[in-house]
Amino acid sequence: MLTTARRRTVHSQLRAIIACVAISSLADAGLAPSSVLLAAEEPRRPIDGIMDNSFLIEEAYNQEAGIVQHIFNALYSIDDLSEPHQRRMDLSFTQEWPAYGQAHQFSYTVPYAVVREAGHWSDGIGDVLLNYRYQVFLNEKTLTAFAPRFSFVLPTGDEQKGFGSGTLGYQWNLPFSMTLGDRWFVHANAGLTFLPNAGEPLAHNFLNYNFGSSVIYCVTDRFNLMLEWIGNWNQDVADSGEAERQFPSVISPGFRTAFNLSNGSQFVVGLAAPIGLTKSAPEIGAFIYLSFEHRMFGKEKQL
Repeated sequence: MLTTARRRTVHSQLRAIIACVAISSLADAGLAPSSVLLAAEEPRRPIDGIMDNSFLIEEAYNQEAGIVQHIFNALYSIDDLSEPHQRRMDLSFTQEWPAYGQAHQFSYTVPYAVVREAGHWSDGIGDVLLNYRYQVFLNEKTLTAFAPRFSFVLPTGDEQKGFGSGTLGYQWNLPFSMTLGDRWFVHANAGLTFLPNAGEPLAHNFLNYNFGSSVIYCVTDRFNLMLEWIGNWNQDVADSGEAERQFPSVISPGFRTAFNLSNGSQFVVGLAAPIGLTKSAPEIGAFIYLSFEHRMFGKEKQL
């Protein structure tokens, strides 16, 4: 049976995963700044394209060989507008590395949370994620892609303070991406987080199923409008010992814009306004996204 504090521990850890890239985020993965942006009969490859910078949805494009990406996310959320003292800030840093070309990608995500509840502030690191993703399929002409991910959820967060699950967990996610015409991207995610023996004093297995989709419209090569939706079906144990099921769901309109440097690196900034659709989701929030991509090794791909 989980106490209220420990239930908040698991829910906070899951929210941090959503806020990370990745799922992330939480938004894990991408092609280099010099890769394809828009799909037409003949793929166009402007250096200033954006296609690896979703916020709450994971895009199915692994990093190109030699390209490293650094991602910072900040999610400010209000659980209940009628309770002015309940506020939360989830921060995360993700770094993505290609391995043996674009087929394999390794990354890690470090979450950090600042919480105000009942007039008291607390903060701490959350459960760190170690991620591996395999590019099963990528059609560079249509930008149709599939890249399943597996992650270890390390028990690095303080369970007593509500920032960790207190157990080694596992996460799977199935991201799918494609284009419609030459200006629209669509993405879909489905995944599972499994936390065995989570919580005290009666340890139990915690399951969370995540679903999501997004539509992105490329106004220009460097400015995109975004609409993302995520939903999480989770099963927990209430203080009474009875099973408790929730489905927090959020819709998030936003935008992203890219700044390209003379050395081929790319800096992306994004803003979004997540809005809760169900009672178990935060009512409203603000999301900030920052990404920096650059070449660390290897030669630039000839276009």
